[in-house]
Amino acid sequence: MNGEEPGGTSALSDLPRLDHAAFGNGRVLGLVSPSTAIEWLCMPRFDSPSIFARILDADCGGTFRFLSGETEIRGELGYLANTNVVRALFADGDAAWEVLDFAPRIPDGADVRVPIEIVRLLRPLRGHPRIRVDFDPRPDYARKAAELLETTTGLEVHGAARPLHLATNCPIPYVLGCRQFVLDQPLFFALTWGPPSEPRTMASVLHDLERTIAGWRAWSKSCSLPTFAASAVLRSALCLKLHAYHDTGAIVAAATTSIPEAMGTPRTWDYRYCWLRDSAFVVEALRRMGHLTEGEQLVRFLRDVVESGPLQPVYGVGGERNLDEEMLPHLAGFGRNGHVRIGNAASGQRQNDLMGELVLCFETLLRDPRLVYDDPKGFFPLLERLVERAIQAAPEPDTGIWEFRTILRPYTFSRAMCWAAIHRGALIADRLGHADLSKRWDAIAETEKQVVLERGFNPTRGFFTQFLDGDYPDASNLLLPTIGLLDAHDPRFVSTVDAYKKELVEGGFMLRYRTPDDFGLTTSAFTICSFWWAEALALMGRLEEAMVLFRDLVQHANPVGLFSEDIEPKTGALLGNFPQAYTHVGLIHAAITIGELLEARDGRVRAWT
Repeated sequence: MNGEEPGGTSALSDLPRLDHAAFGNGRVLGLVSPSTAIEWLCMPRFDSPSIFARILDADCGGTFRFLSGETEIRGELGYLANTNVVRALFADGDAAWEVLDFAPRIPDGADVRVPIEIVRLLRPLRGHPRIRVDFDPRPDYARKAAELLETTTGLEVHGAARPLHLATNCPIPYVLGCRQFVLDQPLFFALTWGPPSEPRTMASVLHDLERTIAGWRAWSKSCSLPTFAASAVLRSALCLKLHAYHDTGAIVAAATTSIPEAMGTPRTWDYRYCWLRDSAFVVEALRRMGHLTEGEQLVRFLRDVVESGPLQPVYGVGGERNLDEEMLPHLAGFGRNGHVRIGNAASGQRQNDLMGELVLCFETLLRDPRLVYDDPKGFFPLLERLVERAIQAAPEPDTGIWEFRTILRPYTFSRAMCWAAIHRGALIADRLGHADLSKRWDAIAETEKQVVLERGFNPTRGFFTQFLDGDYPDASNLLLPTIGLLDAHDPRFVSTVDAYKKELVEGGFMLRYRTPDDFGLTTSAFTICSFWWAEALALMGRLEEAMVLFRDLVQHANPVGLFSEDIEPKTGALLGNFPQAYTHVGLIHAAITIGELLEARDGRVRAWT
């Protein structure tokens, strides 16, 4: 591992907890802790500079919180049922109060109205709570000082690219002076990017809260849930919806940047961008639950970015191609880990698996009878470009699904996904009347399949290897049956799963790989890999084993049901960017697969059974 931050690294026992709830509306995505502190919020987009970044620097990052008297206390944090509206309950002696956090998401015909705004509602429940408002914005990743100016409707915050406005019915001197007062009536705080479209009142706040709750619950009602782990799946789906950017259809990997994979290391990345691979997985997870709008929006985004230049793995939420990395040494980092960075160098990498995920996504959307396309053949030029690129890329080394920065190899999973792109592309071409092209692609796909099966499987080690003709395991190969390369009952795959349990599992969690990467040896378990493992066991027919593993994994979600990217095997602590869309995708797929196979096994395939 590269060295620790000069100031020293927190022990795992002192690690800050990722016990936050996420809230948003498709334009904003914030994190609130059980203490009411908003510890992460970027405006006006998911990948914009932060306004509050306490999660990356407790002293200097900036926050917005409510204190009980002189201290910060922790409350009981949760979601209002089937929504992304957060509620925190507090009790201190004879006093009790609640805080509701939401970003307005107002149903408006077939669409929703989603202002760049967050709203906080503070209400007394019992006694006479004594409260202080700590409103401490630090724009531009705390690189700029905020100037707070009193207006007739609240406060203006200067220092960001555009003034923010805090509308409130709380006396402004109480806010500016962080002055203690008795909470004897409901108070609202509405923070908007730029001036609000209309003056904020308690009546308008309550109306937007009611409509936002109703909108989220209507969305939840339209989710098709499995009979297995339905509640966890629904929370995961609601979490994924928060990651979809309303304006373009881009889907970000996570809300945050620089929460490390492992403490004391520079394994810190900015995940506030749209990885096309991750997005394709999100779209398929939501499609399996009956939500297709996200897929349609992503296809539009994809067509736009592909036409703008060569395909790359990751883009800004507005389709930006240049995501140069920059370090922010003035921030102490999560748990004082340091190594805070913005931007992501993966935008310039070669990742050959990308075409496979995209074509798989296209194929499932195009054959879903619920979607109506005016001209399905209009997608074919894009599809043809992806397939031909997969044919060209298949024999070339790449950086792989795990985005090794300097280690280019013929990764087995990348080659398998190139096969998937060519194979599924041939099926689509045949369906759209391109018989000659379909025949050519099908022949190439058969050759590619044999390459993966013959050179990707090591009979001596008894498992599919990280790269062709290799010796090392890689958890991404657990997906090979789900893309159709081979059956999950194939002895080669069964022996792979058994071997991976011995080779890659620590503390009940599966690591991605064991080989050294650009930063040494990885120690944290990439959580989606464990859900892939559970799904693989189910597909192999080991349903009881799969259910036990799944239930053990779900116990490691944070108290509001959210997952980060990684789990530290020795302690079970959540690490990595948060909340991680990829992890929740893995949970959804595993639960749906287990549920479908349980129903088939138990004969529950008819109505009322």
